[in-house]
Amino acid sequence: MNEWAREQNAPNVTFIPDGNSDFTAGMGMLVDKDDLGFGKRSWRYSMLVRDGMVEKRFIEPNKPGDPYEVSDADTMLDYLASNAVKPSSVVVFSREGCPFCARAKGMLADAGMAYDEIIVGRDVTLRGLHAASGRETVPQVFIDGVPIGGSDDLAEWFKQHST
Repeated sequence: MNEWAREQNAPNVTFIPDGNSDFTAGMGMLVDKDDLGFGKRSWRYSMLVRDGMVEKRFIEPNKPGDPYEVSDADTMLDYLASNAVKPSSVVVFSREGCPFCARAKGMLADAGMAYDEIIVGRDVTLRGLHAASGRETVPQVFIDGVPIGGSDDLAEWFKQHST
């Protein structure tokens, strides 16, 4: 649990392990997931606790497998601040030393848009880039799952989406 907490980089969140499943059983959330090869586990849910009192729980629907529909962070954040502007999800396929890639990443940085970078030749093959984007050139930028394209395409996208 401590390693996961460090990986999440969430200093304002308290991570509480339940190694013996005592809390989980007490909440009525302990289920048998032998069919998935997991044994006894907690059913997936998220919970907002304020001052030791449970304010809200988002419990996954009771259906086969391991559903992940309502216990996600987005659902909780919508509950906490439904009118908040959500950051875009951005992925950039690039190559090391590519000036067009540097331009695209610079535009994103200037706009304050965080992005995940996938480096072709290190993290993914050219075949993987083609499978994801239908193209074999870099950069390839995706915003909220929508393929934007290269650096010129991104510049045009910014023109169309600026206010």
